[in-house]
Order: sequence, then C-alpha cells, then structure tokens
Amino acid sequence: MAEKTLRIIKIFDTTLRDGEQSPGCSMNLSEKIKVAKKLEKLGADIIEAGFPVSSPGDLESVKAISAVIKNSAVAGLCRCLEKDIDAGREALIKAASPRIHIFLATSPVHMKYKLKMNESQVLEHAAAGVKYAKKFCNDVEFSAEDAFRSDPGFVCKVFGAAIKAGALTVNFPDTVGYAMPDEFAKRIRYVKEHTAGIDRACLSVHCHNDLGLAVANSIAAITSGADQVECTINGIGERAGNASLEELVMSLKVRRDYFGMDTRIDTAQIYSLSRLVTQVTGVKVQPNKAIVGDNAFAHEAGVHQHGVLANRETYEIMTPESIGMPKSTIVLGKHSGRHAFEQRLNELNISLNSDAFDKVFEGFKNLADKKKTVTDRDIEALVMDNITSVPETWKLDQWAVNTGSALGASGVIRLQHRDGVFEKFVAMGDGPLDSIFKAINKIIGKEPELELYELGAITGGSSSQGETMVKISMNGRRWNGRGVSTDVIESSIKAYLSAVNAMMYEMNAQENTSERLE
Repeated sequence: MAEKTLRIIKIFDTTLRDGEQSPGCSMNLSEKIKVAKKLEKLGADIIEAGFPVSSPGDLESVKAISAVIKNSAVAGLCRCLEKDIDAGREALIKAASPRIHIFLATSPVHMKYKLKMNESQVLEHAAAGVKYAKKFCNDVEFSAEDAFRSDPGFVCKVFGAAIKAGALTVNFPDTVGYAMPDEFAKRIRYVKEHTAGIDRACLSVHCHNDLGLAVANSIAAITSGADQVECTINGIGERAGNASLEELVMSLKVRRDYFGMDTRIDTAQIYSLSRLVTQVTGVKVQPNKAIVGDNAFAHEAGVHQHGVLANRETYEIMTPESIGMPKSTIVLGKHSGRHAFEQRLNELNISLNSDAFDKVFEGFKNLADKKKTVTDRDIEALVMDNITSVPETWKLDQWAVNTGSALGASGVIRLQHRDGVFEKFVAMGDGPLDSIFKAINKIIGKEPELELYELGAITGGSSSQGETMVKISMNGRRWNGRGVSTDVIESSIKAYLSAVNAMMYEMNAQENTSERLE
C-alpha cells in the first residue's frame, strides 16, 4: 500500500524580527548573520530579517542578510506606508528570494485608538499598500494585525482586497495571545470559507504565547487549513513570546501518523541553533523547556532510568539525536588531539575556519589543563568566547582585586586598545566587580549603566567554567556581553568588556556614517 503523501507546512521564522524585539534579546549585525545562516541550514522557508524602516541598523542588517541567504526567502516587515515599503525595497535589493511583509491592524481597539481609521479607510489602505509593494516585489505578504480580536467578516474583506491587489500570503495573527485552540481553529475555517480568492493565496498564522497556547493555536490552525506558521527559535518574542519553532516542528514530526503533515526543517539542526540563539541573546531557556531544555532528555527517577536503560522508547518519544543533541562516546581531556576535537565540533554542528579552529583549540587545551574532562557545553562556550562578534576596541591584559569586609574593595585593570596602547586604572567600589567595572569605565571614557548581571556554571562541579551574561545601556540603547572563565571574576570582566566592545563598535559606526553624510 502506497504511503500517504504528507502535507508540507511552510515555516516562517521571525526570530530576527519579532524575537529580537523582546526586551534584552538584541543582537548585533554579526550575530544576526550567524543566526540567519543557521536558519537557512535548518531549512526555514522564510526568514524575517527585520523591520527596515525602524532604524538604520535594522535596514543594514536586513540588507546584509539578504546578500548572504540564497536558499530561504528573506522578508522585511513594513507598515502600510510608502516610506516603509521603500525602505523594505532598499533592504531586500540583493535578496535571492525577497518578500515584502506589510501589516495593518483590523481590530476595533487598534483602528480607533492607534490608527484613528474606520473600516473603509483600513480596507483602502490595505489594498493600496499591497499594490504599491507589488510594484517592487512579486512575493508580498499581508498581515491583519490583531486579527483574532477583529470582526471575522471584516478580516475576510481585507484579506480578499489584499489578495486581489496581489498578495500571495495573508497572515492571521493572534497578536495578544488571547485565543483558545478550538475557537482559533473555527476562525481559520471561517476565513478559508469566506475570503474571496483564498485559493490563490497561502494562509498563514502568527500566534503569541501570553496564555501559553501559541503552539497549540498554531497546530489548531494548520489542522483547519492554514498553510504557514510564523514562529521563533526558543519561542522568544515580545511579552511571553511567540510560537516555538522547535515545539511545532517536532510535534508534526513525532506525530506524523496523526497529523499527516511535515515541514522542510532539518531537525538535526535544532539543538545547535537553539544554543546559538541563547548565547547571542543571553536569554536562557528554562531547564524543563520542551525539546531543547536541559532536562528534556534527562531521567532522574529510578523507575524512569531503569526503563530507559532497558529501552529508550519507554520514556522518550523522540531521540536526542533527532534534534542534533549529540551523545558523546569520546571523553575529551588534556591528552585529546586536534582530530578528536575536530570530530566533536562536527558532531555539535559547529564549523570553523582554520584560524578560528586554532584559536578555539588553544582555548580547549588551556581549559583541559584546569579540568579533568571538557564537556559539550564547555566547547560551545569556548567557541562563543573565542570567536568575537565585533572587533575588540579594548582587550583584557591584566587585572587584580583586593577585597574584604573591613577594607572595602579596590580593583586594578590594564586594557590594550586596538591601536596597541595599554591603559591602566585603579578604582574603589562596593565590591570587586564594582571596582573593576568603574576602572574600565574610566579607561574607555564612558559610563554605561549595568542593567543585568547574571552568573552561572556551565556544568556542575567546582572546576566548572563560570559563564557571565551582562546587559549595559546608554542613551536608550542596550548591548549584551558574555564571558567564560574558570575564574568568575575574569568571566565577569570578559562579559563586561564584550558588551563595551559592542557599544564602542556601534558608536564608531554611527559616527562614521554621520561623517559620510556631512
């Protein structure tokens, strides 16, 4: 008997747009390109790279991503305004498969208080926006913002007008995560049955997770006829986040017998991409997070351990390998050579050029002298710590702290500027880190605010590497920093310098842009 043909659901990833808009999730250009390339390798059908008109940085990042992505469509988000669409056209000029994604709200509360438009005006603007975008790009997507809280009949009218104007995709968002799965499924069926020309367009959904139902609502939608799901890695996004790509994709894969659906996603890339997004944003997933959490494949209860040892299917409905989580058979330590280390990188889906490999391998050898064994998490941390995302304006040379309950704290640090000059400063503070950070601020001549400081151990044990995440802000802008060391003071200094270098790089780039314009 022939196997039933599976229905393929399109995956529209918006990690770099909606995900990055969430507080604390900002990424610099280099990090965005890394994530975009990984999304392409993952097999995302569409990568939403940013909101071009929102800032010069967003426009440049969409432009840069468009230039390097060849196997996925690249989308830029735009309001239904000609200036937005013009920015989208400029940003996507080098894209192999460009998509202009325009949106306009359709709910009564948005139309009255935000847009200050009536239904006729919204209908007219939607059609006009699609027509204008269509002049520059064949692949146009139209989103009815806050569609679920909109009048269903009105949404169908707007979708019909957008399709008539040339939209190839119409998107039905649950912008505030309000829907229940059953009613969301009914609403999607209503749209399918009452929208003129819907057979000529792809119906998409974009669900937020305010009530923890984004994935459930997305699944309800595709079982009711939706063809595309908009989602993010690790479910990051504004407020409680978006539908989690890994949860949606693995649900369809594991329960293929039930849904009769699949995606083009290479699930073996999921784990490494999840780790990359965690590392570049500094936003960790909870240990019990489905699919990619630390405990997703961990078994502590004796009865569970016994069952898994007898047969993994007793308590695992998928394998760690299916999402690219490696099961190491080689223990790496100080006697391990380049070949074993390279093999481990390959198993972790990490590819490095020869210079980067040499740098990371040197770091591995230094770490192996301090630790008995080096874990996969240690290796991932070494890669992120040694492969800088932006040029280092300042590099750590030496540091020392003196602290005690009676003495207070003093810190001395020596940094090397990229032009080769060394700068040294001593400062007093409320603690060792406060004194060191104050000394760094004096050297760089800036005083950013430390918004977040988070210290954790990469693995268990007293010899574990400390992993520090910091967020600094200045003049309304935020920068992330990350540092790793077996010494927690040093990991904290590295993290702070990482954020400082990102800040200095962006400020220098803005100054250079201003000079060119003048």
